[in-house]
Amino acid sequence: MSMRLPGKKELALLGSFCFFLSAIEYMIPKPLPFLRIGIANLPLMLALDIFPLPSFLILVCIKIIGQAIITGTLVSYIFIFSFLGTFLSALLMFLLRRLFKDRITFVGIGTAGALVSNLSQLAFAHIFIFGESTRYIAPPFLAAGLVTGIMLGLFCEVFSHKSIWFREQKISINRDDLKIETKDEPEIENPAPGINNIFGANSLFAASLLIIPSFVFNPGTELRVIQFFFFLLLALIFKKKINVFSMFVVIASIIVFNLFIAHGRVLFSFGFIKVTSGALRAGVHRAITLQGLFLISRVFIKEDLKIPGAFGKLLGASLYFFGRLMSRKIQIKRKNIIINIDNMMLELNNEPVELTASYKIKTKPAGYLILAVIVILSWLPWLSLII
Repeated sequence: MSMRLPGKKELALLGSFCFFLSAIEYMIPKPLPFLRIGIANLPLMLALDIFPLPSFLILVCIKIIGQAIITGTLVSYIFIFSFLGTFLSALLMFLLRRLFKDRITFVGIGTAGALVSNLSQLAFAHIFIFGESTRYIAPPFLAAGLVTGIMLGLFCEVFSHKSIWFREQKISINRDDLKIETKDEPEIENPAPGINNIFGANSLFAASLLIIPSFVFNPGTELRVIQFFFFLLLALIFKKKINVFSMFVVIASIIVFNLFIAHGRVLFSFGFIKVTSGALRAGVHRAITLQGLFLISRVFIKEDLKIPGAFGKLLGASLYFFGRLMSRKIQIKRKNIIINIDNMMLELNNEPVELTASYKIKTKPAGYLILAVIVILSWLPWLSLII
């Protein structure tokens, strides 16, 4: 089955480039994992001169959703941070480019986009994570965003002038002779052993939607702690890659930041910090909630989760190109990075997209039973509130 995609191959390519840069950003050490510095916005900046608003917004959605599926954070707080930061900064960058055109450089656009992205993330962190303590992390985070925005803008400015691929896209975007060859993926059993191979991606995702309300709307901090350790146990049973040490460091950092704003009874003093009952409870409540959602996402989101419709096929093409980019990443050398990236994109642009059949696991009866038990156990802490 072939699907005609006028101008959409460019969307898939730039979407894959977003995923590629997101993978690089994921490996960069950050004080807190949910605070993004935004290097994956580079393809969005390039797209400003290629696509009209509807196509540009589709690319933004590809970046946000595809990135969340790849990292297993689709139903976690990290997805909210990514959505807010990416969407608001993308809209601002598009507006600036259309209003000022050649009167504003990519440096100005990148700087404005980075600042809006960081401000939106800080606003979310202020409301749901750190409260008034957000002011302690705001200056270095905004400074990092400012530097990143300027550097991305400079790189984008140079790349847009030197890239043969970029110039070709601006000319060929209205062509209608681009096709993506797709094949329906049959539901076949994966011969590899393991507990994960009795659950289909869609069934796991449906289970996560049933579990999340039991956790998010649970008013008791102690009960959320119980649920958190239950989700952590599931992650270990399902053999998900979880850095437990890093997770508890993040939990500790969120609690510590909340202690700066004292309220309630003073429990004890630690240096100049007075540990109060209200601040400690608020810190634990927020930290456990955020990390619990992360665990739910890691356990119940699989990379083979399929989104139906035309958007799902376009996202699948982006993931296909992402795989091809990852296999070619050794070609990127620091000395000639622009030429290397340009050559790589040119190669992919001339390559047919063939989405061949891959393993799509069908949920077995035992899998449905296990998921039902997990959902019930997730809601059990609510019984203590009823009783």
